[in-house]
Amino acid sequence: MTPALWPAPRVQGGHTEELALICDAGRAHRLLIVPALFDAANRMRRFTIEVMRRLDGAGIDCFLPDLPGCNESLAAPAEQTPSSWRAAMAAAAAHFRASQVLAIHGGALLAPSHLPGWQYAPANGAGLLRAMLRARILSAREAGRNETQEQLLAQGGTEGLELSGYRLSAAFLTEFQMLEVATSQQRVISQEELGGAGLWLRAEPGESREQADALAAIIAVSLTSAAA
Repeated sequence: MTPALWPAPRVQGGHTEELALICDAGRAHRLLIVPALFDAANRMRRFTIEVMRRLDGAGIDCFLPDLPGCNESLAAPAEQTPSSWRAAMAAAAAHFRASQVLAIHGGALLAPSHLPGWQYAPANGAGLLRAMLRARILSAREAGRNETQEQLLAQGGTEGLELSGYRLSAAFLTEFQMLEVATSQQRVISQEELGGAGLWLRAEPGESREQADALAAIIAVSLTSAAA
């Protein structure tokens, strides 16, 4: 597994260089992985890498791009919108010549719809936003401040908000809370198929070898069967 740079379109025009982790041996199956979003991305990073290692061992090339404004990106988080993230994932798919996509949790909102593949535990924007608002309200309460979801949504619609350590613009929040996972040719993989609870529910980043084994096996078996 090695780092690589790829060009992501900027909201204002032009491109920024973004980082991706890749397993690229020039094989027939080339899987773009759209990561989980926000806190879930941190909690599931190790899990995602472990899935990539297993798929690499099964003869499948894998590409995990950073979203602009996240991780090591130099792009400004406040300039991002769901539409710009979706455009970035489409650009990553084209750059790495992806043949399939695996979208993880909230990443299903950004997955290129033209690619076949899988949506693992997809989540809609409204549900993800409610979870981040609850986390902020609890944190404010512990600090002696009283915030409500209604107040935060009103503030976010005009000024933007900081949620889960991300500064999100009013434009981002307005678009994000309306986003739903699109029906597409990508198969939904439920948490029940992997067993146990989803890692995004944990308070801290974690891993599960059993779940990584299960998810990688579902994808590898499907691709092997289609090639036979």
